[in-house]
Amino acid sequence: MPALLLTVLYGAALTVAAVVALVSGELGPLWGLTLFSAAAEGVTATGQNLFLLVLAGLSWSWGIWQILRGPPAGPPPPRDPDALRLRLALYASAATTFLLHLTASMWADTTVLDSAVMCVLVVLFMRVLGRGRPYMRGAGLLGYGGFTVIGVLGLLGRPVPEGVELVCGLAGLVWTVLVLRAQGSDDRWGTATVAYGVAALVTPLVLVLTALPFAGGEGAAEALGAVSGVLMMIWLARSAHDLAAPRRRPAPEATLEA
Repeated sequence: MPALLLTVLYGAALTVAAVVALVSGELGPLWGLTLFSAAAEGVTATGQNLFLLVLAGLSWSWGIWQILRGPPAGPPPPRDPDALRLRLALYASAATTFLLHLTASMWADTTVLDSAVMCVLVVLFMRVLGRGRPYMRGAGLLGYGGFTVIGVLGLLGRPVPEGVELVCGLAGLVWTVLVLRAQGSDDRWGTATVAYGVAALVTPLVLVLTALPFAGGEGAAEALGAVSGVLMMIWLARSAHDLAAPRRRPAPEATLEA
């Protein structure tokens, strides 16, 4: 019910802001509600701007519903300390991902926090999935551990060697692919959760191509980035929800009577 209430309230505010933008040409309310920042000076309401901002707003609405509604009702699975820690780390990672969008600028300290939480997530995923995947742990720690170091160097004003960010990005991408593959073969995670993870992985590539017609538009990159970020947060939150969902128990075998 709280998730439904917040979704309805945000949807109503989004509708009002969109109508204001259509009637008066004032983008400020809609811009702040979807991109969480002040509208660029001199920006005017156009069909392109309205479409992208409303698209971002609809993504946030769906994200609020998917993230805040929690796990399905029913008897909880057997208590597992490692699974509980992973759930907490998944929720924390979803929160730091939202924080990156809320700040409206990629602050180095926020990026360091997000990368550090992802490092913890890498370790906890290994405990839940099994310890026989050293390549998965290596890719995750190289990617997100590297981004943490890069963020710290940025805070200290130290230069980062060329090509390091690309290596860390590729390593993080490999880790995500391996985690999604492991989730797909593990009945603790549902098909929809894995689908959201795949969408979060593929959407940035698709958005790069679809954003070409919007190149140069005010807020285009931010709005399309919000869509990708929401999908990532939904995957993280649903991965946590599924760990607390009731387990599917096999039906008892029928017995033959004499």
